[in-house]
Amino acid sequence: MKAMILAAGRGVRMRPLTDTTPKALLVAGGKALIVWQLEKLARAGFADVVINHAHLGHLIEAAIGDGSRFGLSIRYSAESEALETAGGIALALPLLGAEPFLAINADIYTDYDFSALAGLRLEDRLAHLVLMDNPPQHPRGDFALAAGRVHEGGKPLLTFSGIGVYAPRLFGGIPPRAKVPLAPLLRKAMTAERVSGEHYRGRWHDIGTAERLEALDTDLRRGVA
Repeated sequence: MKAMILAAGRGVRMRPLTDTTPKALLVAGGKALIVWQLEKLARAGFADVVINHAHLGHLIEAAIGDGSRFGLSIRYSAESEALETAGGIALALPLLGAEPFLAINADIYTDYDFSALAGLRLEDRLAHLVLMDNPPQHPRGDFALAAGRVHEGGKPLLTFSGIGVYAPRLFGGIPPRAKVPLAPLLRKAMTAERVSGEHYRGRWHDIGTAERLEALDTDLRRGVA
């Protein structure tokens, strides 16, 4: 299975840090956020990774290179402007191939073991999502989980972690370089009972603000993240 790291976001809420540094390269615990992801993917047995980028994307390519120092083969999908999640994935499909793939937001930190998803067979499903307990900054949650299937409504609502396995056909029909968000596609697939999920209760941090980046940095340096 291939993996994709979604790194095209502008990181507006983290300005001025992201005025000169793409969010994926912001540092916590002595490493760029994206480096934590790449090291975890390599340990989990992944070999081929696609990274999409837009804002200051050339800095990501310069910092990460071809992936050989991580034991990975990395290819890049460049967006002249961010295409939102589904649009970015659709543009990268030629690099991802015809099989289901793992996609991870670049701006999260987690101890989730990606090897748990490496051999996942979606069969008739279009997606498999990892859901988390709701963090303080997102108390309402996103989706419900019942009998292994993800639903738009229901209780309790959990938060989507930014970790998912997707079938390429979920993104079929998206025009090249169209800006398309992921949530409407997922909701349509949920209505058809074609999205499975799991509830992960381990460590997970959504690094959406400078304050949360600083908090993660402190935790990592103390060895508690």
